[in-house]
Amino acid sequence: MFHKIVHWNSPKKYKVDNRDGDYFRSLAVGFQEYNGNLLRKKLQVCDIAPVIIMNESEEFCSEFRNLLNTPFRTLLYFREYDYKPVDNDVTFVAQLSYDRLQRIEELVKLWTGPISLTLYVSDAELVKCISFITSSEVLKERTDIAYHAVFKDGEYYPINKLRNVGLRNVQTPYVFLADIDFLPSKSLYINLVKHISDMGSLKKKALVVPAFEIQKIGTSIPRNKRQLLSKLEDKSVIPFLSSVWAPGHAPTDYEKWKTAEESYQVEWKPDYEPYIVVYKDVVGYNEKFVGFGWNKVSHVMELEAQNYQFIVLPNVFIVHTPHTPSYDIARFRSSPIYRLCLQMLKEEFIMKLNKNYNRHFVYTNSSISLMNVYLRRRKRNFVLPGSQTTVETNTDYPSNSE
Repeated sequence: MFHKIVHWNSPKKYKVDNRDGDYFRSLAVGFQEYNGNLLRKKLQVCDIAPVIIMNESEEFCSEFRNLLNTPFRTLLYFREYDYKPVDNDVTFVAQLSYDRLQRIEELVKLWTGPISLTLYVSDAELVKCISFITSSEVLKERTDIAYHAVFKDGEYYPINKLRNVGLRNVQTPYVFLADIDFLPSKSLYINLVKHISDMGSLKKKALVVPAFEIQKIGTSIPRNKRQLLSKLEDKSVIPFLSSVWAPGHAPTDYEKWKTAEESYQVEWKPDYEPYIVVYKDVVGYNEKFVGFGWNKVSHVMELEAQNYQFIVLPNVFIVHTPHTPSYDIARFRSSPIYRLCLQMLKEEFIMKLNKNYNRHFVYTNSSISLMNVYLRRRKRNFVLPGSQTTVETNTDYPSNSE
């Protein structure tokens, strides 16, 4: 059999005007639309795989558990990255899907330091991402942005896997663990570097950057604390999630922050999930948590188990901008099985946390009994009690206390 191989490594080759150019150009375009995951699968299976019989409880949340062992195809630094070391430097770390691509431009306009972004994309979407970055006046000249791609595989969004890819591929000593839907206050990067320098050491310390959200359409992002306080007064901006899930950020103590001129320490409380600056060697996110629910809470809880101090910074902030709900939130709200599996993963995580760190975090341990009820009633075509509940915060964050 005769094989042809081509190295199509330059955009100029698309302009070649001859017979061979037409042939290889069609191949290149075809591969751009190809799902690379298919290359990893057997088209024909000649051997008989052993049959693994699972009991109902093991099968119940197998999709969640199997994702932990999924070897996602990953492409690191798919664009040029040239970082020049700076003392006490900090990298903005975030992850995103293809539909959030334009958020990168908004972020880069305000964050002047290095960035690490992990994109969850298909092969075809990656090509479009590269085209977008290359043609963007804001992005094309920035070589201090590390772009990584994790290719789509399965139904669930592997949010903590994406976060860990970005976290483990930074060149600065510190990281700001954030999300792409937040925009920083003006000079946030410069102020963070200064705070880090003043601290002397961040060993076992997490610097909390207070988070807010826009309430009124058309509200501009406040540039400084004075403008933010004014928008808090007219309620066009509010503390993040305060209207739907206050425990997530309430320990930051927003009332104290309003008048604070110095950093202050706060106590960890159950369900706390602040956006933080830490050493880059911080423990990674638990990759069992996918899609929506407890993916960030679990990380902060592990820092508490490691006896981290949480220190709120007085003159910096980030603001969440409105966007359409994700598919995973809709699935969480509509599926009692999804919520029950998440509860099971939470309980397992806390049990392991207690064992590993000799702590005594309290958990409900209700998932097994609820699962058994569901399995019995499924046989009788009943639904899981509480399946009509649609308020995400009822089950997204359990009431755990130490």
